[in-house]
Amino acid sequence: MMSTLVNFQELPVIGTDPPERADAARNRRRILAAAEKLFAENGVSCTSMDAIAAEAGVGKGTLFRRFGDRQGLLVALLDAAERRLQDDLLHGPPPLGPGAPAGARLLAFLEAYVALLEARGDIVRASERSSPGARLRTAAYTGWHLHVTVLLRELRPDADAAALAHVLLAPLAADTWLALRRDGGLGRAALTALVAEQWADAARATPRAPA
Repeated sequence: MMSTLVNFQELPVIGTDPPERADAARNRRRILAAAEKLFAENGVSCTSMDAIAAEAGVGKGTLFRRFGDRQGLLVALLDAAERRLQDDLLHGPPPLGPGAPAGARLLAFLEAYVALLEARGDIVRASERSSPGARLRTAAYTGWHLHVTVLLRELRPDADAAALAHVLLAPLAADTWLALRRDGGLGRAALTALVAEQWADAARATPRAPA
């Protein structure tokens, strides 16, 4: 059986940046604070890069040099939350961190990722919509997928754990989650319970014999 501790060392490190000058770090904080404020007030799609630069009190050139484009800015806004979650997976207390049974860790990750979606759902959605298949190409998704895959290999050695991990993560796409929450009328607890039931069933299922 594959060791989860060994495999978790393979998680891609999220958001590792080179050291910044003091003025660059200060501008970065101002831009991110401005973007988060305007996105919360007006929505991501209705907030221009010009408006963010004006709110932050920096030139538009500074904004684009620092973040490249809207996608770069969205990724930076998610970076801190994703780093915290990754650190909890690698080094935090159980059941989210090491030391708990794989099934408990799987459901603890679900709860933690739901919390991230509830807090940053619109920003996650905009990031995932930036281009076709963008969600699957991010370092964060690669890390979450690997984490779930490793746990499933321990729980379901009979299964194609990597494929099953993609299936289990699919309902956590921001578009799907937010549509079910806002348009489907499902509360956070109810929707989380439905997904958790699917995850728990998949983790203990046994394959059917061919017909």
